[in-house]
Amino acid sequence: MKGGRSWKIVVPGSTANLGAGFDSLGLALDVYLTVEAHEADEWQVIPLSSALEVFPADESHFIVEVVKEVCHEYGKKATPCHLYVSSDIPLTRGLGSSAAAVVAGIELANALGGLNLTLERKLSLANRFEGHPDNVGASLYGGFIVSCQHERGVNLITVADLPIDVVCVIPKVELKTSDSRNVLPSTHSFAESVGAGAISNVLVAAFLTGDWEMVGRMMKRDRYHQPHRRKLLPHYAAVEEVAGRFGAFGVALSGAGPTIACFVEREASDWLHRQLEQSFPSMDVRKLSIAQEGSSITLQQPKVRPSSL
Repeated sequence: MKGGRSWKIVVPGSTANLGAGFDSLGLALDVYLTVEAHEADEWQVIPLSSALEVFPADESHFIVEVVKEVCHEYGKKATPCHLYVSSDIPLTRGLGSSAAAVVAGIELANALGGLNLTLERKLSLANRFEGHPDNVGASLYGGFIVSCQHERGVNLITVADLPIDVVCVIPKVELKTSDSRNVLPSTHSFAESVGAGAISNVLVAAFLTGDWEMVGRMMKRDRYHQPHRRKLLPHYAAVEEVAGRFGAFGVALSGAGPTIACFVEREASDWLHRQLEQSFPSMDVRKLSIAQEGSSITLQQPKVRPSSL
């Protein structure tokens, strides 16, 4: 399709739960999924990052499925595109790679169909695909987000700037979200629920007031998921010990794992990064900052690109 429209979509990754904020708290991070979309005669997905070569190259690709489903819901037919996809978000490591793909698909559907979706509507759609709003909320809004879902939809509050970094210790092996979910209890007693909710409340208040010591204490006291998932991650205790010794005020599973997120004040993040790299040479250790801006899409000037690599 000559002369078709082109867009560039950029979506940040995220860490979610942050200890006791199970399926509720999220933090956008400066790792990104980037999609260049060019209207064409058929769907084709061209990976620009080697890790993405495992995914389909046709319209069965997840991003395309999201685009088509959202457009269909609004009575629109999505114009096929060639998608050039790159990402530095580690796949299946608890850093929001699937949530970023959902958000990218919604952004493209909105542009292709002229849907004029509000940010709140994008969040509602993304939550439906992902099943919870923490990762998708962070990717859409940027910054630190506090969210909940209920029978009437999703509510979200965002805080744009916290003076912290996150050093992530990322194992080479993946942990399937299904396996990580299966170890969780199916129910909590009333007393357990009250206690877990109170810890989560104090965690949020500590984040908002900059009481980093309290943040770390509440992360460690999580009752929702970390006590059950730690047994799947033999490296957790060692990372927690080293991180605490070298400046991290808090340590938590990133999403469902296996990545361990170590929270640190900005001025101490380089030191912590170096120490964790030396202590865990077999793992990928990254110092990440908060992505203050959420997803973006910009209309591009047409340019000629090869149809395949």
